[in-house]
Amino acid sequence: MKRALGPALKILALRMPTLAIPALAMPVLLFGSTMRAADAPVVVTSIKPIHSLVSAIMQGVGEPKLIVDGAASPHTYNLKPSNARALQDAKVIFWVGPGLEAFLEKPLQALGRDASIAELDNAPGLVKLPFREGGAFEPHDDAQDHESASGQHDSASDAPEHEHDHAEADHDHDAFDTHLWLDPMNARAMAAMITTTLVAADPADALTYQGNAKALNDRLDALDAEIKGIVAPVKGKPFIVFHDAYQYFEHRYGIRVAGSITVSPETIPGAERVSEIRHKVGELGATCVFAEPQFEPRLVNVVIEGTRAKSGVLDPEAATLKAGPDLYFTLMRGIADSMKDCLSST
Repeated sequence: MKRALGPALKILALRMPTLAIPALAMPVLLFGSTMRAADAPVVVTSIKPIHSLVSAIMQGVGEPKLIVDGAASPHTYNLKPSNARALQDAKVIFWVGPGLEAFLEKPLQALGRDASIAELDNAPGLVKLPFREGGAFEPHDDAQDHESASGQHDSASDAPEHEHDHAEADHDHDAFDTHLWLDPMNARAMAAMITTTLVAADPADALTYQGNAKALNDRLDALDAEIKGIVAPVKGKPFIVFHDAYQYFEHRYGIRVAGSITVSPETIPGAERVSEIRHKVGELGATCVFAEPQFEPRLVNVVIEGTRAKSGVLDPEAATLKAGPDLYFTLMRGIADSMKDCLSST
């Protein structure tokens, strides 16, 4: 048997230099490409728009985890066991704050004690706008804008009493609208806080985070200019939204949201509210009523029935988009394009 194997072993030995080197080199290369991701801090984010900003800043270091994934909404989300484990393992956690992700407030206290928690609604330089609790807003003018800045709004008294009370209960944590990311300049302010937090948690990768943040800021500036051009032709046309999530987009780009179907997306509006908004559509000549992918679209059809208004879809929380560093830009362009398409066709 040994004599029979001898020639074969000699042949194999002669071929070893050419066969062995690539076979040994491949694992080394693969190991080198994944080593940085393995060493990266465990970072957890709450919602897709925030995950997108954090992903962009962490490129080349690692990928953050996302809690509210798929078509889920932070307004109605229930924490999963896998989310709880992620929070427990996290070194850094990013969320907007209790005014938006109320479901996270107690879990963060219980599970995130060992993590650095960044509440992004505290980022320096944010523009913060007060809630408009009435739903059926009046046409905008300078006097009303000044009233809004002081936290008051004429239309709040128009809301059905139970919905007004519900809105106040929802907004106990904050005196401002928490859909902050819908202004790219607010995204810049949050990106600065994200960068500072990551550098403090992982100083070894500070240069990467800072370089990525600069590139992100350049993209946000370009996006801002692009959206101004997209919505410019329809700035004067009033429209109705499902819930009042678009103040920051509205104020940044001078568009005219005339009202919302519901104060709080967790609460289905009653017949009185639907009738009120329907009347407002006719009164203001609203040209479009926008639904949202997570919530009941039939309400929009009821509101526009018998009017000339058309329906469209806006996705302020990126329910239909795939998570990742480009999501924020797709989200913002999508809102601008949807507004332009619906309002231009009327």
